[in-house]
Amino acid sequence: MGTVGLLVNPVAGLGGTVALKGSDGPDAQRRARALGAAPRAGARVALALAELRARLPGARVVTVAGDMGADVLRGVGWDGEVVCDRPTRTTADDTRRAVAALTEAGAGLVLFAGGDGTARDVLDALKMHSAVYAVTPRAAGEVAAVFLSGAAATHPSEVMDRDGDDIVLYGLLSVPRLAERVQRGKVGSSRTGGDDLPGIAAEVADGRRTGGVDVFGPGTTTHGVLRLLGVDTPPTGVTAVADGECLAADADAATLLRLAAIHAGRPARIVVSPIGGQGFLFGRGNQQITPALLRAAGREGVVVVCGEAKLAALGGRPLLVDTGDDTVDRMLTGYLPIVTGHRRRVMYRVGER
Repeated sequence: MGTVGLLVNPVAGLGGTVALKGSDGPDAQRRARALGAAPRAGARVALALAELRARLPGARVVTVAGDMGADVLRGVGWDGEVVCDRPTRTTADDTRRAVAALTEAGAGLVLFAGGDGTARDVLDALKMHSAVYAVTPRAAGEVAAVFLSGAAATHPSEVMDRDGDDIVLYGLLSVPRLAERVQRGKVGSSRTGGDDLPGIAAEVADGRRTGGVDVFGPGTTTHGVLRLLGVDTPPTGVTAVADGECLAADADAATLLRLAAIHAGRPARIVVSPIGGQGFLFGRGNQQITPALLRAAGREGVVVVCGEAKLAALGGRPLLVDTGDDTVDRMLTGYLPIVTGHRRRVMYRVGER
């Protein structure tokens, strides 16, 4: 049995629900907290650790002091070895030093909680929209256990991050592979051809309810549909529309819930398209669409739009949800109708975790 190193970026995902594009840097973190954002990384890491401990209770864990690892370990009743002090700030250099300390302490696997920026720092330290993540926190614990048991091979996986408007490949990390437990790299949505979008837009328009709020998730497919409906907003944000008018562009979670409450007599529709290559519907890049909003809309209020070529590129793999709420995730599993054109739908499976 090997040693796993645990590293938590305590501010990972902090800006998601408040519609900030990442949480790198003290200014972004202060702004996120001022907008009411709360840290989520620790709770999600606890799920991964619980799964790992259930499968390999004797595993050795080395970690960083405080909220960068040790606090979460104590919270799940697991005694780990602190091999690195918690820095005053959590800069990229601090992350790299922490990873170096973990590997020097014998960690053959680094289990980290963070976004693409953290993945880049891990890459730099090990010298070896990124394909280095498990599909859910519990899946991360499962993958770690299988790897530490010697039953999982590793493969080079892409570390990618946004640089302005471009997505840049920064390098490769060696990642354990377990079927349907580690997410694939993101693929752009160019597979949704121009022939698909007008029909999809017409189908979405046909389903509108007068006075009801439609919440469109980010992505080129959904925002291509929006443009055809006469609403032009940035493709990276979440947009709320009612009766053909934009109520909020790049909206945060609180704004979406407020608008849904105002129009409570007509439940909101949530229009999303899966991330190309990965198949995620919720939980990646659209944290503004919270479990509370999904409960308000209900399963019948979720409208999935996807061109046939993009859907076929998944190769039959299920669509994925990771909202952070098990009840909502279960509500969404099973078969959902996917709008692929005007009066065209296919039933496609949303997988259980």
